[in-house]
Amino acid sequence: MATKWKRFSHAAVTKALFFLLAVACLTWAMKIFVDVGLLVDGNFAMVLEEDYLTSRSFIEEIEPVIRDLVNLVGKYKNEEHILQGGLVSLGRLQEETRYAWRTAETYDPAARDEENFNKYREQYPEEIAAAADRLVKEDLKAYHALQQRLARYDGVIYYATEGDQVFTNTRTSGRPSFKSYPVYLVAENYRYEFYPKALRDNRHLYRVTSQLDRLDLLENSFQVGFTAGFLQDRIQDWEATKARATEGLQVVALLLVGFLLSLAYLVWTAGRKSQEDREIHFLPWDRLYNDLNVVFSIIAASLGTGLLDWLFDCIGQVIQYVVAPTVAVLLVLFLSLVKHYKNGTLLKHTLVYRAGALLYTAVSQVYAGGSVAVKIMVAVIGYPILVVLSLYLAPVTIGVVAWLAFQQVKAYNAIKEGVEKIKNGDIHHIIPVSGNGELAQLAAGINSIAGGLKAAVENELKSERLKTELITNVSHDLRTPLTSIITYVDLLQKEQDPQKQQEYVRVLDQKAKRLKTLVDDLFEAAKASSGSIPVQFEKIDLVSLVSQGLGEVSDRIEAANLDFRFRHPEEKVYAAADGRLLWRAVENLLSNIFKYALPGSRVYIDLEDLGREVRLTFKNISARELNISAEELLERFTRGDEARTTEGSGLGLSIAKSLVELQKGRFALEIDGDLFKAIITMPKYAA
Repeated sequence: MATKWKRFSHAAVTKALFFLLAVACLTWAMKIFVDVGLLVDGNFAMVLEEDYLTSRSFIEEIEPVIRDLVNLVGKYKNEEHILQGGLVSLGRLQEETRYAWRTAETYDPAARDEENFNKYREQYPEEIAAAADRLVKEDLKAYHALQQRLARYDGVIYYATEGDQVFTNTRTSGRPSFKSYPVYLVAENYRYEFYPKALRDNRHLYRVTSQLDRLDLLENSFQVGFTAGFLQDRIQDWEATKARATEGLQVVALLLVGFLLSLAYLVWTAGRKSQEDREIHFLPWDRLYNDLNVVFSIIAASLGTGLLDWLFDCIGQVIQYVVAPTVAVLLVLFLSLVKHYKNGTLLKHTLVYRAGALLYTAVSQVYAGGSVAVKIMVAVIGYPILVVLSLYLAPVTIGVVAWLAFQQVKAYNAIKEGVEKIKNGDIHHIIPVSGNGELAQLAAGINSIAGGLKAAVENELKSERLKTELITNVSHDLRTPLTSIITYVDLLQKEQDPQKQQEYVRVLDQKAKRLKTLVDDLFEAAKASSGSIPVQFEKIDLVSLVSQGLGEVSDRIEAANLDFRFRHPEEKVYAAADGRLLWRAVENLLSNIFKYALPGSRVYIDLEDLGREVRLTFKNISARELNISAEELLERFTRGDEARTTEGSGLGLSIAKSLVELQKGRFALEIDGDLFKAIITMPKYAA
């Protein structure tokens, strides 16, 4: 199961499915959320309210009733009060006739509004009376509409007094008792009594008491009760609405969890084709600059929001058709930003950064590589631009200038400290100054001097070490046969037995030849490294050269018990080389193999045609553990046998390398455990 998931976790089909799932989850979450909002009229806190009497919905139901009753008792009172103009004040008359008195001949712009109105009222009493009649009619109309609304409030019983006047909708004489109603409130002497007491815990109750505060309750009373019939249907509707809203919000929460999980998966797999993939793969739309991406995201979100606002009256029917494409576009743009964040190009792949980088590079190149005249011209042109920018972006330009100055001072101090360290003998110190400016060039020059000095010191130390080793090795290799010769000469002078004398002579001959070989190798190494050996380039058949050479040393191959395998192309392979010198190099490699290869093992010789070059590779298994590097083996008098108990001068590989390089070829050694590999690369013969 884990293998299958690992196989399909980053597949394009899986990503597409999770993308659609994310869009669907968020779209339907918003659709259901809007439906719930329409259901509860924006009162999402309903799902947290305990019961109807402590809910906002109950206050919203009784607030219009209380407001109408307060207006009846405290404002309109009765029809006679309205007809007598009890509601028509000078302020209302002034507003009602504002246009008339502001356009009248008596209007004085310098005078106050009250003064102009009083002049108009004195001069045009008929117009004032007509305006008062209009206001009375409006008040009567509002009064009758209020009475009609009160009559429609089924299940609401009220009793209020204003002086000697009583306002009630009960048919009983006298003051009724409201304690028989399941819900009531009594206000008198600026004291409030609510039943049931849980009604006091309603945090929206202030909306009712603020209406009652408009009445003079010092000697008057206001009582209202709500019957069981008024409450029962409303409680059932409220509980059903709360249940639907709660269920809807729970579904919204689950959909949001699904969206977040899908989004997390998309973020995890964005830009990668497998779990092990470390490269970020971009799609065509990921080429969009990140700052333009953000701008387009804002535009897409704004268009979606604006379209929903325009279609608000039917939002419940169209929201999914607007949200789905908007979410899809925003999700694509967001995942593009995620890819660039993973790739480390979130800032670099912006239009602003690219433009700034191009401008900075252009100015830097001109300033760093141009003449003094060009730099002065750049400064002359740039300074006014900087001044203009400072007028609008003073903090930014001051900060940029301060940063540039700080960088230059920092670079200067780094160069100064670096020169001091190098002067005091720290030739390994590198001055860390980047860029292409004059200070950077100066630092690079100083680093080059320090690098050259370091290389010279290292070469001198290496040379001294090689000299010491050379003297030691030459002394050892020459002293050994010389010591043997001196010893056997001394024995030969004293020995009388002819048979032993012959044996001593044979040993002397062997040691003398050994000494001659060492001296010849030493001279040949000196001539090869100095380049004084004449080279005659000709067309060399490498297959024939190696095959004939192996035939010549077949006795040594059998003596060493080695199995040679020569692999080469079927076609002839020709090199431009000196046949004598090339065979000498190959012979040295074969001698090295005979001395150090593991008996009974295979030796591979591979010939390859590389096009313009040919490569000859010798591979064998060493009989001894190779605790030495390839570079050290190429040094003179260095042997794989550190104890120097085997025959050999330690010059064979060095001579082979010098001879190959004399013929414009390359010689290399590779050591992998006990596998020894020598590689000769020669230029191919061009017909």
